[in-house]
Amino acid sequence: MKHVFLHLLLLLLFYSGYSQTKIIDKETNYPVSYATVSFGNGQGLFADDDGMFIFTKKRYPDVDSLYISALGYKDLVLATTNLPKTITMQVEADKLDEVIVTAKVDRKFKKETIKPYLDDDYYKCWLPTIESEIAVFFPNEDAQLKKITAVRFPITLESKDWKKRKRANADKRKFSTLFKVKFYKNNDGLPGEVMTYTTITFRVTEKNGDEFELDVSEHDLFIPENGFFVSIQVLGYTDQNGKLLPNKKYKEIKGKNGVVKIPTNFRPLLPFTDEISAHNTYIKRVFISGNNWVQFKKGNGIESSLLRTNLNNYGVGINYNAYKDE
Repeated sequence: MKHVFLHLLLLLLFYSGYSQTKIIDKETNYPVSYATVSFGNGQGLFADDDGMFIFTKKRYPDVDSLYISALGYKDLVLATTNLPKTITMQVEADKLDEVIVTAKVDRKFKKETIKPYLDDDYYKCWLPTIESEIAVFFPNEDAQLKKITAVRFPITLESKDWKKRKRANADKRKFSTLFKVKFYKNNDGLPGEVMTYTTITFRVTEKNGDEFELDVSEHDLFIPENGFFVSIQVLGYTDQNGKLLPNKKYKEIKGKNGVVKIPTNFRPLLPFTDEISAHNTYIKRVFISGNNWVQFKKGNGIESSLLRTNLNNYGVGINYNAYKDE
């Protein structure tokens, strides 16, 4: 009992030193889950499923403004001085009206699959950080109506014992990580408008093995005639119930010119492949307003050991229904 009391006391002291802020919908008062909170310097964090985030001037003394964005809402800019406990966001009705509600298709279909590219080699992996979003392009090969039913994300697990890393039965390092997924229309070869304003997340642990299959059948996502992009973005580690934890998102390294913040790497690793001839993978820095998507390719100003070994693509797979003509 003494240990339990001490643990609760430490938690109380921890949270009392931080300013918790909640982001809600102005009309409904519902939380705006997983909103992006940018600091204006290429760094930032995310609200949790309850719209809560923790910000303190002690941890971020150089940040004087917060830039808040979320799918379907108008962007906000707030000063960090006297930051309110509750922030309201206004729905951006014009954008929501652009989302077409597709009627249920009552036709026969054939289930099709594009398999993911799996790999357990640590050296062929992307190390996820919260500042980067990765999008993968899927072309539409014909005019047949197709509905996306699942996305299959390849992941790489790490062995607890480095010497046993090549053994399939080696004990794996534990983790519980939350990711956010978006679907984009193809805009002249780059991710454009979102295909749904529903916030889609999934939690993955070492128990999922080398692939996580995300069921998206309820979202009625039909493949546009010129293809689409699906993206993945790490939000952070969670507790055992899937609640996003207030992880420290940056490592602080002291240098000659002061303290430099370097984004923390989160697990699991994401395996890249050289088995896809096209350059279908694109990356974006999410905390920079107006930042453009860049094709993950040599010559595009990207410094990556993956590109030096021709690992150009994150090999995501999908399941879809291909409907027969009426």
